[in-house]
Amino acid sequence: MVYRFIDNNKEYFCLRWLDRKFGISPNGYYNYLENNKREYYEQRDAIYERIKYIFYNNNRTIGHRPMRVFLSRYGIHLSKTTVHKYMNKVLNLAAVIMRKKPGYSAGKKHKIFDNLLKQNFTVDDKNKIWCTDFTYMRQPNGRFRYNCTIIDLYDRSAIASVNSDFINSDLAIKTLTKALEQEKYPKNLILHSDQGGQFASWDFVMFCKKNSITQSMSRSGCPYDNAPMERFYNTFKRCFYYRFTFESVEMLDEMTKEYVNWYNYVRPHSYNDYLTPMEARFN
Repeated sequence: MVYRFIDNNKEYFCLRWLDRKFGISPNGYYNYLENNKREYYEQRDAIYERIKYIFYNNNRTIGHRPMRVFLSRYGIHLSKTTVHKYMNKVLNLAAVIMRKKPGYSAGKKHKIFDNLLKQNFTVDDKNKIWCTDFTYMRQPNGRFRYNCTIIDLYDRSAIASVNSDFINSDLAIKTLTKALEQEKYPKNLILHSDQGGQFASWDFVMFCKKNSITQSMSRSGCPYDNAPMERFYNTFKRCFYYRFTFESVEMLDEMTKEYVNWYNYVRPHSYNDYLTPMEARFN
């Protein structure tokens, strides 16, 4: 029997032993290793394709941490380090990074309602504390369209999200009404917001009192007091608004609804240990 030259004596004697004991030739052994590598490469290529499929079907907004969650849904379980290597070094896929916010400092004290949260955003049950705010989106005609959203701090789910041409108390009331109807009018609810005139208006304050809602407000000029809402809108702009061109107001409104559904039911959230808000809500 002719053996190829091997520097490693252990491998040499192992091959001789396999030959004598089981009749396995060195060529057969190396063919076995080659076939194993072929299977490995095929599996790895299939994982590459799955990663690209997930990445591009989620608007190129998925980083390596949530990518692990998406892969596990297909029965592919990899370490964070491996997913990072595959995405960033092999496939050159990089998620869109959130814009860094400037530093803020609280302005003059202008108390309307007490800040009941004081930056404690951890809640032990759903429908106990909601947060709300507004953001703007430019329409195709150059005018602005405004969004008001309410999230539940328990699981960061978007309870209600409404667009309008006007940023006023009517939009705030309409969004809150939709949220209350969705959650069947929960009791002992706290609603946290900034000190915007829409939330401090007589109509909105009376609407909250009528529905036994306790209002809480951030300090003036301090968005950190409503950080979960700020994060929601950062994600909203990064994963949705900045990614598309809208041909009409109707298209903008319809795609806003689709985004909120994606955010609630598909996108893993780090706050929920990478469960989606709806998974965390009904887990």
